[in-house]
Amino acid sequence: MQKVSVIIPNYNGLAYLDGVLSSLKRQTADSYEVILVDNGSVDESCAYVTAAYPWVRLLRLPENFGFCRAVNEGIKASRAPYVLLLNNDTEVEPDFVEEMAAALARHPKAFSCQARMVQFHDRTRLDDGGNFYNALGWAFARGKGKDIHTCEKEEPIFAACAGAAIYRRKILEKIGLFDEEHFAYLEDMDIGYRARIYGYENWYAPKAVVYHVGSGTSGSRYNQFKTRYSSRNNVYLIYKNMPLGQIVLNVPFLVAGFAVKIVFFVRKGMGREYLAGMKNGVQISRKEKKVPFSLKNLPNYVRIQLELWQGIFRRMGV
Repeated sequence: MQKVSVIIPNYNGLAYLDGVLSSLKRQTADSYEVILVDNGSVDESCAYVTAAYPWVRLLRLPENFGFCRAVNEGIKASRAPYVLLLNNDTEVEPDFVEEMAAALARHPKAFSCQARMVQFHDRTRLDDGGNFYNALGWAFARGKGKDIHTCEKEEPIFAACAGAAIYRRKILEKIGLFDEEHFAYLEDMDIGYRARIYGYENWYAPKAVVYHVGSGTSGSRYNQFKTRYSSRNNVYLIYKNMPLGQIVLNVPFLVAGFAVKIVFFVRKGMGREYLAGMKNGVQISRKEKKVPFSLKNLPNYVRIQLELWQGIFRRMGV
């Protein structure tokens, strides 16, 4: 039985597949499988993988169902105790899979571990040194754009970026898979947040190194689709994971945080998309989707809240 199942979601990513798959072929680990889940690509991705990498398991979806559905299908098709998600626009070091599995094994309470993500085109700069969230409703990648040596310590993080993260299957089976309501964006923050509510941990594993192009599927850092879905999913994430009392406690911070974001996107000419996303986020927030509140998880909520306040200063670089 394989120890690690590497799952790569793909949508018209033909230009990147040789890079990621060839780097996975060179791994020092000897007990892993690779599953590529194609989201209805029309760029010959599937034909290329079948011909050039026949050892890769290929799952074909009939249309683009989004990141969450793709990775969920991959998880359901896999059997290994560790599930490693990897973006298609990446390349990894030869010991990547081995280091990711070792990091998860070192932390018995860990739900996930995230790799050190380095900018593909400037390998002296970090792309993501661990994902964090704060009481302003801002999700952010620690160390983005900073010197490669900025985040070198293995330590707890709020959530793992699903672009290069490993998860324990038994915990996924307990807390649920990725929420397909998200489609794409903040789905990794949501599942990491959910795990924290149940008392699990998320860790940063700097010895596992991945080079990330960024926006390989969406096309750019800021666009209408990403802006709308990010604001939509942020509203939904807050409603889903925070009990009513915690939402009330954070209202002053959330109002300020969303106001700043609205101004930011108005200046970029995408204010309408951001506001439409917020409205849509309210519309999809339903009681049956909310993480059930339990008194036994109260200490976890307190820890999370303290981190949300601390995250404000972390985001400001204080």
